Amino acid sequence: MSKKCDILGTGVMTGNNVSHANNRTRRRFMPNLQVVSLFSEALNKVFKLKVCTKTLRSIEHNGGLDSFLTKTSNTKLSEEAKQIKKNILSKKA
Repeated sequence: MSKKCDILGTGVMTGNNVSHANNRTRRRFMPNLQVVSLFSEALNKVFKLKVCTKTLRSIEHNGGLDSFLTKTSNTKLSEEAKQIKKNILSKKA
């Protein structure tokens, strides 16, 4: 099971733990993933996705899944999100 956001593809980052003595050891920064059900008004369908909390706040700020995906460029979206966006745009047209 991968640690990636299903919409934006945000994944694991790496860095260092730095002690008081300035010793550095490698560590991983995990994204805060939550399994949520997001409703698409255009498709009248619920999508169950693993989404990081930063993306979830952005979706709520933009007024829902449909408007978030239509406003976001395809270069930032994952493959699954691009497919959902394509279906939304074809349904609206």
